[in-house]
Amino acid sequence: GRFPVLDRVVYPHEMRNFSVSQLEQLADELRSETIDAVSVTGGHLGASLGVVELTVAIHAVFDTPDDRLIWDVGHQAYPHKILTGRRERIRTLRQPGGLSGFTRRSESEYDPFGAAHSSTSISAGLGMSVAHHLRAEKDPSYRERNVIAVIGDGSISAGMAYEAMNNAGAVGEGAERLIVILNDNEMSIAPPVGAMSNYLTRLMSSRQFMNLRDLAGRFVKKLPDRLERTAKRAEEYARGMITGGTLFEELGFYYVGPVDGHDLPQLVQILRNLRDTDKGPILLHVITEKGHGYSPAEAAGDKYHAVAKFNVVTGEQSKAPPGPPSWTSVFAKELCRAAEADDSIVAITAAMPSGTGLDKFAKAFPKRFFDTGIAEQHAVTFAAGLATEGLRPFCAIYSTFLQRAYDQVMHDVVLQGLPVRFAIDRAGLVGADGATHAGSFDLAYLGCLPGMTIMAPSDELELLHMTATAAAFDEGPIALRYPRGNGLGLELPAAGSVLEIGRGRIVREMAAQSGREKGGVAILSLGPRLADALRAADRLTALGLPPTVADARFAKPLDTELLEQLARNHAVLITIEEGSEGGFGAMVAHHLSKTGLLDHVRLRTMTLPDVFIDHNSQAEQYAQAGLSAPHIVSTALSALGINEKN
Repeated sequence: GRFPVLDRVVYPHEMRNFSVSQLEQLADELRSETIDAVSVTGGHLGASLGVVELTVAIHAVFDTPDDRLIWDVGHQAYPHKILTGRRERIRTLRQPGGLSGFTRRSESEYDPFGAAHSSTSISAGLGMSVAHHLRAEKDPSYRERNVIAVIGDGSISAGMAYEAMNNAGAVGEGAERLIVILNDNEMSIAPPVGAMSNYLTRLMSSRQFMNLRDLAGRFVKKLPDRLERTAKRAEEYARGMITGGTLFEELGFYYVGPVDGHDLPQLVQILRNLRDTDKGPILLHVITEKGHGYSPAEAAGDKYHAVAKFNVVTGEQSKAPPGPPSWTSVFAKELCRAAEADDSIVAITAAMPSGTGLDKFAKAFPKRFFDTGIAEQHAVTFAAGLATEGLRPFCAIYSTFLQRAYDQVMHDVVLQGLPVRFAIDRAGLVGADGATHAGSFDLAYLGCLPGMTIMAPSDELELLHMTATAAAFDEGPIALRYPRGNGLGLELPAAGSVLEIGRGRIVREMAAQSGREKGGVAILSLGPRLADALRAADRLTALGLPPTVADARFAKPLDTELLEQLARNHAVLITIEEGSEGGFGAMVAHHLSKTGLLDHVRLRTMTLPDVFIDHNSQAEQYAQAGLSAPHIVSTALSALGINEKN
């Protein structure tokens, strides 16, 4: 058959009886199955192909799921899913009702920790390791579990990873069975891997070497303090010169590596050595190649990090039919135009230059572009520092990732009133990436901050104007939020125009005779739901209830004049936004309550529901959320007391 080893659902406990040659055959088949599955579903391919041998070795050596295996970020976990009872569902990956593109606790007992944001694995793994140790102290019959955290070289650039390692080195016995595997596939932070390096790695992971090191450690403790410190430093630097592991040693980890992450026999032997010791915490440094074993991925600049559906033989990806430009590209183009005219404009992102469109800015203005790596906290405070010296920083970060820098937004930017421009990409629901990446909360978490200005464009033309507005705004922090996907295909001028801060606009005026005494409806939209609001208005007009439709433009400051006008002149006021409860609608309700107008108008706030919405197409997600045109119509009719069926 096509898969002589992987001819059915193979579970890790069966793999522990496989010979090394059978494991190598399994790895080959696992790589083929991963490629074939992702060719059908799309998704994160390159990282998964890079860890095939590592995945097989870990499950063959450790007693998963009792031993805990955590995949940092989780986009490299597709082979892991295939080997842990999910092979038959792997072609539902990222599809409605199917498997998540990331690890998820509710999906499998083999996923002990859900992950989609990076750099959390060591912290979570340390917590698990300490918990097992405490349980073992209470119950001598309890077997302490090994905890294995696999973290990529990109993820380990985040401060949280170092906070966790620093703590792990100080925990003591609770971290003895913690093994961190650094999957180094891009940064080349180690010398080339070869036979001598593999030999040294096997040597340092062996029980004999570890026991010898402990013996030496006990010996030097009997020396005077000065000599003890000198001996310890000499041992660390001697090994550091061979391996490059001095940094991790300083944090309290026993460093092993580097080792070829595609050499399965070596990996199995080294992992067995580490499994059978309690000298942790341990950091095993493996060198892998993204896209390994699939030539189109190996040849691609991005190693097929994230792909659409593709032809397995040629590697050619399915291309969406040409359509309107993406929101991201419209932002990037206008930012580059503004930067051409203003050399004080600088751009910052956190490891997402292409995702935020700033790769174009980087090519045009390389000295004014800064990629901080996966370090959103640093990115925001770095931008604050730039702003203190008169530069105009644009900090472009996905909404879901800006959550990671909330204290820095509040304390380092907003509290000091610094003019940092936040370009918040992927606001609202994001499709196949699901709840972990949804930009549902920024209106709520930014809206409560004094002095923050928040804009939300209803279409790409508005985004053009709001980018220009942010560039010209020096009075304090300002944010513009815009969604994933393409615009409406509007004709765009060569340059954006600066908008008046805090001013919305009437898009469609209700006929005078259909005023409040006639039961008129006003729809106040913030952001791209305006298109659905206008479709709903067409339906209401056909029912003899032509509404007023307004575009708020600004969540903060509110256009109080427009808001009060709508509340006074209509029986029903509906707000709609692509955000959670506690956002724009709540700010509207607060204002109407303070002015007493809430007593005179039936206010209905349409927001994302108070649940996490699973992966699907964006259109289906908004329909599920109750934010599409038919839902707006139903909300209006219900508020008017009209039975929709009639």
